[in-house]
Amino acid sequence: MKRVLLIGSGGAGKSTLARKMSKQLNITAFHLDKLLWKPNWQMTPKPEQAIIVNNLVRQDSWIIDGNYNGTLDIRVAAADTIVFLDRSRFVCIYQVFKRLLQYRGTSRPDMQDDCPEKIDWDFLKWIWQFPNKQKVIIMNMFETIDQSKNIVILKKKADRKIFGSIISFTKNVQIYVIKTNVESGRSNNPSYFRKNAIR
Repeated sequence: MKRVLLIGSGGAGKSTLARKMSKQLNITAFHLDKLLWKPNWQMTPKPEQAIIVNNLVRQDSWIIDGNYNGTLDIRVAAADTIVFLDRSRFVCIYQVFKRLLQYRGTSRPDMQDDCPEKIDWDFLKWIWQFPNKQKVIIMNMFETIDQSKNIVILKKKADRKIFGSIISFTKNVQIYVIKTNVESGRSNNPSYFRKNAIR
C-alpha cells in the first residue's frame, strides 16, 4: 500500500482519513481541494489540473484524497489501493454543516488558503445526488478495474475504525475488506472478499 486514492462524497471524511493514514503509513497526503482551488474560490483550469495530478502520481508513494472526475482516470490507473467512503447522504450533509461551523470565516487545513469555508445550494445538491449518480459510476468502475488493485469500501464509521486498525499491520500481509453488492448498494454482511497482498 504505497499509492492510495481516497474518493467519496463531500463530507464523507476523505481528508480526515487521509491524514490518519499518512501518519500510520508514513506517506505524504495530498488534498486535491488544496491543490486545485486557487484563492477566492477560483478553480484551476482542467489542463493545469491534469499537469498537477500527473506530477503527483509520478512519485513513488502518496495518499491523494478528492474526486474531480477530470483526473480520476489518471489517479485510478496509478493507485495500488482505492478507498471509497460510501457514507449516507444524511451523514455527509451533517458533516459539511459541522465543518462550516468549525471553520466559518477561515480556510480549513485541507483547502487552499483564502478559500473561507462555505456551503452553497449546488454543493448540497451534489452531495444529495451522489448516491444515485457518482456512486453508480464508481461502482461500475470497480467492476472493470485492474484486479491487481486493492479496493476498500467503507460504509460506516465503524468500518473506518476497523480499516484504520488493519492498516497498521499491512506491510506484508493480506487484507480482508467488506465487499459491497453493486446492484443493491448494500454490504454483503458478513461476507468478505480477499484482495491481493498489500505491500
